[in-house]
Amino acid sequence: MERWYYLALDLFSIAFPLAASFEPRIAYWRKWRGLFTGIGVMMLVFVAWDAAFTAQGVWGFSDRYTLGVRFLGLPIEEWLFFVCVPYACVYLYEVMRYALHKDVLGRIARPLAIVLAIALVIIGLLNLDRFYTAITFISASAMLALHALVLRSAYLGRFFIGYALSLVPFFLVNGILTGWLLPEPIVWYNDAENLGIRLGTIPVEDSIYLLFFLLLTITFHERALKRAHGDRA
Repeated sequence: MERWYYLALDLFSIAFPLAASFEPRIAYWRKWRGLFTGIGVMMLVFVAWDAAFTAQGVWGFSDRYTLGVRFLGLPIEEWLFFVCVPYACVYLYEVMRYALHKDVLGRIARPLAIVLAIALVIIGLLNLDRFYTAITFISASAMLALHALVLRSAYLGRFFIGYALSLVPFFLVNGILTGWLLPEPIVWYNDAENLGIRLGTIPVEDSIYLLFFLLLTITFHERALKRAHGDRA
């Protein structure tokens, strides 16, 4: 049974959002075109990144908790992670957008993105010898700067709230992946390639990794919808 643990986490992550996709108020299924475009683009980036990091020993996967089917050196469960987790996170984003009429971070979203981008690129450049830290922080910084300074995305305030909400289930699932409640982690990390700062069992870089891949996904999700942002009547 242990070999099914990672797959079970993937299915647990997507089960409720998938079941609720046809609920008429959110009508998530009507937004699938942009969502799956975003997931596809994100996977082109992150699967290559994941495969390279796995090959370099930046992180790896336990045979104990995976089925043993691998493509490009990655367990099939890791491929499913890049579908199930963004699907669930963007669903939370859509629920938040429906429930929260006021764009509470709208006025400060761009300055917040710029400050965060500066902080991340500084940390990344100061840790060029740590692959996971450097690449994650610098990439996330570039993505934030693109949205704040070039695209001037009107949904940044909404994104930050959706991202904060997504951290809760993400840390639950990722906590188990990194060894919480288990004798050994499903996904292990080489701490020589990160800051060595853990939130429980989770490297702090994982929170920035989530920011980058979620913002990349939502970029295409929102582009397809072409909807107004800011406060809703």
